[in-house]
Amino acid sequence: MNTPLRERPSSHADAVMRDAPTAPRDRQPRRQGPGERSFGLRRLSVIIPTFNEERTIGHTLDRVRGGSAWEVIVVDGQSTDRTREIARAHGATVVESSLGRGRQLAAGASFATGNTLLFVHADTSLPSAFDEYIFRALDRPGVCAGAFRLLIDGEGRSLRFIQKMANFRSRARQMPYGDQAIFVRANVFQEVGGFPDLPIMEDYVLIRRLRRIGRIEIAPASVVTSARRWIDQGVWQTTLVNQVCIAAYWLGVPATRIARWRERFCKRRPGKHIIDQQERGTQ
Repeated sequence: MNTPLRERPSSHADAVMRDAPTAPRDRQPRRQGPGERSFGLRRLSVIIPTFNEERTIGHTLDRVRGGSAWEVIVVDGQSTDRTREIARAHGATVVESSLGRGRQLAAGASFATGNTLLFVHADTSLPSAFDEYIFRALDRPGVCAGAFRLLIDGEGRSLRFIQKMANFRSRARQMPYGDQAIFVRANVFQEVGGFPDLPIMEDYVLIRRLRRIGRIEIAPASVVTSARRWIDQGVWQTTLVNQVCIAAYWLGVPATRIARWRERFCKRRPGKHIIDQQERGTQ
């Protein structure tokens, strides 16, 4: 009998980021890894949208090797740096798309051949054995999708508070966001219409759709996401803007207008010179 997995206690992101076990890097059929032996013929497609992520994509893909993925798809939004080259060097299949996180994620899902989909942001690191957490979560009665707990890779009480509130929201309201690595069966993803073609809040809309047909499970392990957007844009300012975006969406403001508001906010922040367009989604 399989025993429940539990996350190793950690007080900082570094404790989670231990050396990952190596795994084959090709997307062709191969000998089964530990996750596949435990969970039969399931095939997990990992989909990562990128735009000028040469500083982070290598580490993100290294963490993917900590599980048994059937394929790893990097959907690049016309990067001008070495993102695509690094992704290929790490064994990922690179698909090119027009820029826009929701559009890129949808393109990756349409290209995927797995029967389970995992959507990972380029600055988010997965826990070891992430595939086992995913399949065990999806095996629970009534569960249609899920995500991981959030751990922000940064210091400070304000970031710890944001992290705590995000995890509370995920458990109490079943509302994880994209930086928590959303996973879902491919047929269920298609059933709810996939990601909407929106310039912002694509993860929020997808989770709302999924909640209508089943429960959103939060796996007992954490992904580690970069603190860069909170540092660059301000912790409380970023949180406030996210809530304003959600309120505006519910009031019927077009998503294109909300995206322009958010972009203007980002431009006013002193750290805008290192913020990419990839940071426009609701986090």
